[in-house]
Amino acid sequence: MNREQILQSVGTPLTAPAYPPAAARFTNREYLNIVYRTDPEVLRAVVPEPLRIAEPLVRFEVMKMGDVTAYGPYVEAGQAIPVDFGGERGEYLHAMYLDNFPATAAGREVSAYPKVMGTPALYPDHAALVGTLDYGSVRVATATMGYKHHPLDPDLAREEIAVPTFMLKTVPGYDGAPRVCELVRTRITDLVVTEAYTGPARLQLFEHVLAPLADLPVREVVSASHIITDLTLAPAVPVHDYLAERPGTAKEDAPCQ
Repeated sequence: MNREQILQSVGTPLTAPAYPPAAARFTNREYLNIVYRTDPEVLRAVVPEPLRIAEPLVRFEVMKMGDVTAYGPYVEAGQAIPVDFGGERGEYLHAMYLDNFPATAAGREVSAYPKVMGTPALYPDHAALVGTLDYGSVRVATATMGYKHHPLDPDLAREEIAVPTFMLKTVPGYDGAPRVCELVRTRITDLVVTEAYTGPARLQLFEHVLAPLADLPVREVVSASHIITDLTLAPAVPVHDYLAERPGTAKEDAPCQ
């Protein structure tokens, strides 16, 4: 295998990559979103500068992928934190757990999604929509929402899930020092909202050392939504290079709030 052939490979292992070289189109992607208020100091400890925190809010999400180009159906759960970057409102993706290894590997390697393996689920149970997340055999999150209680304006649904998202891309070198350390940005494109609802909701997070969602504790549930969409994810692009900074200047240039 020559140099040109090697450079055309998309991942590891070389002759049978863990994920395909295809752009993912999501069809019938179902969201359960619960926005809750947490403690400001815990957010300051996990959100990287130069992102700014306006309010101490977190969006817990469970996403059931009805069909995904090249990956098939799977389920994902995690936490996103509303932030501001240079005047642009968006979300910082704090944690993501899913039950599909190719999607996990691609999310981490091609982009910078903070994905690890877990066992999330989303399903109706009597008159409730239920979202759960297990890490191994241990339950770490349970979310419930009244099933399709009230219609949600599609424009509000679109606004909720289509904001730009920011992620931290870190790749260590062979000496253990960071070889890549960047803040990257992506967003949803070609979004079609097919159904959207709101209603009462509750969220429980349980302590786990390897899945520390409860480190961002639930103080008050602010809102909830149940949204069904078709969408595409745009490629991630770097917006801030930490290795290019002069030591000691990051905080002065763009402090976290």
